[in-house]
Amino acid sequence: MPMAKHVSETPATQLLRKQRIAFGEHPYDYVEHGGTAESARQLGVDEHAVVKTLVMQDESGKPLIVLMHGDRKVSTKNLARQAGRKSIEPCAPEVAQRHSGYLVGGTSPFATRKAMPVYVEASVLELPKIWINGGRRGFLVSIEPRVLVDLLRAQPVNCALVD
Repeated sequence: MPMAKHVSETPATQLLRKQRIAFGEHPYDYVEHGGTAESARQLGVDEHAVVKTLVMQDESGKPLIVLMHGDRKVSTKNLARQAGRKSIEPCAPEVAQRHSGYLVGGTSPFATRKAMPVYVEASVLELPKIWINGGRRGFLVSIEPRVLVDLLRAQPVNCALVD
């Protein structure tokens, strides 16, 4: 069943357009708990190039965003050390939603409700192109990874764990 090509705007796509950043739109059928493996499979792309947006918090409850390869986990210990925090842990879904303004499973690092520091796994920046959430479940945008640094001032870190 062919899907409609047009996807309605999200705060993320509005920001990308406003900043004149070229991006591709990639809708897919959202599957609960399917994660990046499912979106990569449906879109026919390498899961390593699908970047997940994770909202976490430090020891004082301050939120931050971590951008990680779809096929890797985050070492919160390594991230905390590199970010100069005592500890970092994932936010509860409802807390993450409050900070980002997006539903979990549809969290984009672009145009979040609250400005948060962004950390990106350094090797993500070496990819020619990445697929990242466009602000809705079942919707990724493809962009050049340097946009993460240029637009979000994402700080490179090395905190990936192989699954």
